[in-house]
Amino acid sequence: MSQSDRTVRDRLRLLYEGRSKRATRFRYGLLIFDAVTIVFFLATAAIPISPWLIAADAVVGTLILADFLGRLWIAENGLRHMRQIYVIVDLLVLVVLASAPFLGQGWAALRVIRALRLVHSYHLLRDLRRDVRFFRLHEDAILASVNLLVFIFAMTALVLVLRGGQEPGLETYVDALYFTVTSLTTTGYGDIIMTTGTGRVLAVGIMVIGVGLFLRLARAIFMPAKVRHKCPECGLLKHDPDAIHCKHCGHDLKIETEGVG
Repeated sequence: MSQSDRTVRDRLRLLYEGRSKRATRFRYGLLIFDAVTIVFFLATAAIPISPWLIAADAVVGTLILADFLGRLWIAENGLRHMRQIYVIVDLLVLVVLASAPFLGQGWAALRVIRALRLVHSYHLLRDLRRDVRFFRLHEDAILASVNLLVFIFAMTALVLVLRGGQEPGLETYVDALYFTVTSLTTTGYGDIIMTTGTGRVLAVGIMVIGVGLFLRLARAIFMPAKVRHKCPECGLLKHDPDAIHCKHCGHDLKIETEGVG
């Protein structure tokens, strides 16, 4: 690698991993881009494939590919990097974007799995914990909510791809979303049912995993809030908001608070 390439790579790494204000703004910009693309994918999930949608997907796909290649280029260990959840998600989304014009609307719905990468970046989580007190106080509830929403939309896409057009009343993305939510909440109106073994196994998976996610979300909301603050002595990460000593080792803590109003 030439000196100029090494310099560009180092600068790019500082943007993705550095702690400067410029790097933080860059990562928040990526977060906004991720959120916008996810909203776009959700808004167009039920729309039939058309030339304008293919063109829009091409633009979004080009930006995702640039981000994907940039992260891969600066990675110290490329193989380890490729095993990260958000990297696998981006790779799958790129494959879906490239193949959707040929495979149809069902496969295009799988673009929504990009929501999996929203808060699975270590550096982004670190920025949010440092800069956003609300996120620090309610991190478990926020992450549980995001994971639940991601599960719903990802399972909706999977239901549409695997069973769309093969089960009574299951034709569109909205039908699949309706079935997923009614299965997840165990409402079971009975207007859309799985008549095959594969469909029923899929429905069982939605209910079992979904109930676990619901319980996790309820636990995060209704249990007393914990503040994430690493104890310098034993490494315990979560403490009561007003804690002055670590409950595990007794070490003094200096947790940032806004004081009493």
